[in-house]
Amino acid sequence: MHTAWEPSDLGVLTLPSGRRVRGRGLRHPLPPGPAPDFGVYLLGKPPPATGWESRWLCWPDFRLPRDRARARELFAEALSRSGAERVELACGGGRGRTGTALACLAVLDGVPPAQAVAYVRAHYHPKAVETPWQRRYVRSFPPSGPAPGAP
Repeated sequence: MHTAWEPSDLGVLTLPSGRRVRGRGLRHPLPPGPAPDFGVYLLGKPPPATGWESRWLCWPDFRLPRDRARARELFAEALSRSGAERVELACGGGRGRTGTALACLAVLDGVPPAQAVAYVRAHYHPKAVETPWQRRYVRSFPPSGPAPGAP
């Protein structure tokens, strides 16, 4: 088992529980330091292979996840694993989809949905969660139960 990310590592968000996750853009080089143990990749097409365990969530750029129930499952898995592993969430640029996913993790970690975007913008990136529908998705993301828009 590996140690968690350091708070000063590039792109690391510390959640209210103290768990840390890293957000990043896949169009940028891998940041220096240790590799992730687990990654969730938020892309419209399958991501490139990694040297660590990963999951792909089909999520076209500037949009919302295609399968909202799957998104919730992956966010819950990422949050759970972040207690003992280095977990990263990443999209192409590292702000819109990644910021939205990080805000959903913050909700699962106890941040009220109405405050989660502000939390991620304050602690991860000031322009995280780029579109109005991404912000609405986070505001409607329930701390428990089915994902928004799920049957």
